[in-house]
Amino acid sequence: MVIQTGRSPKEAAYMERALFHAARGLGRTSPNPVVGAIVVSADGVIVGQGYHHRAGEAHAEVNALDEAGGRARGATLYCTLEPCAHHGRTPPCVHRILEAGIRRVVAATEDPNPIVSGRGFAFLREHGVHVEVGLGADASASLNRPFFTLMREGRPFVILKAAASLDGRIAETSGRRTFLTSAAANRHAHCVRAQVDAIAVGVGTVLADDPQLTARGIFRERPLVRVIFDRRLRTPPDAKVLSTLSAGPVMIVSTPEASRCAELRKPLEDAGATIDASGDGLRETFQRLAAEQQIGSLLLEGGAAMHAAAWDEGLVDYVRLYVTPHVLGNGGVELLSGRGFSSAALFERRVESLGPDVVIEGYVHRAG
Repeated sequence: MVIQTGRSPKEAAYMERALFHAARGLGRTSPNPVVGAIVVSADGVIVGQGYHHRAGEAHAEVNALDEAGGRARGATLYCTLEPCAHHGRTPPCVHRILEAGIRRVVAATEDPNPIVSGRGFAFLREHGVHVEVGLGADASASLNRPFFTLMREGRPFVILKAAASLDGRIAETSGRRTFLTSAAANRHAHCVRAQVDAIAVGVGTVLADDPQLTARGIFRERPLVRVIFDRRLRTPPDAKVLSTLSAGPVMIVSTPEASRCAELRKPLEDAGATIDASGDGLRETFQRLAAEQQIGSLLLEGGAAMHAAAWDEGLVDYVRLYVTPHVLGNGGVELLSGRGFSSAALFERRVESLGPDVVIEGYVHRAG
């Protein structure tokens, strides 16, 4: 990634290096952010590099300082997020920075977590460390959209994922399984699954496609939460997703009325599902997933009704659309029918060829 900045090219290169390391933690650190750090000596030599590997383990700054050792004294620390000043599962990074003798900290952006949010910078300045903020801010925020959304809105970052024909249809007809994407696009989709905290679908998708909702063909080290929205508990107890509990829990979001029917509820619970009988709407459910299960990113895979409901509630943050060379015709099910959606309106739009298909993706709202 290229940083647009008025700083010297060398400083920008140092931050780009820190951002490179931060990206190595994608899909592994949730609910924590991805963070990278490098230590640069007074004569411009990189003497330490590190990134946050996973929640509960050492932060990026500590890993970089450990590598630098005594060479950190009098050096500059470049980090992609504000160093923490509180005791969590690990000690405060700012104490380690002082102990190492760092004279200057260049950070990309402030941490939006209320228990940090400027306190790390204030502590360092109070103890004589020169602090500069803003170099690489946009790139750091882009890497951490899920974390920023979780902190600021109390819900997961929601990615709407769909495969569509050239004429904008996602299925031949409602309730019918329609194969559209190529092997290359499918591999890409599984790589995306490997990085998110949860996948959500409506019961219509389960009934039509009987999906496993797992990340296949790629390593994933954390459990993947699967969420099925099913108000009438129509999910079959022998659904494939319930045979994959080793990959992560399956939660079925229903209503109090349906859950009171033991004939519907008990077979699903016996199959390993957790029944959420709150009857809450999408926003409330997403907020509860964030608060109770620390879900920071959620892939909304369908179907059409789920996509539309999330879009109407303003819950979609990002769209990833796999466009295939098929034509399904006027009888097909439209993506976000009647909502004036256009992939051309996405922000930071990116287009990539995947075999015969093309993935078009981007943010629904401009970063602010």
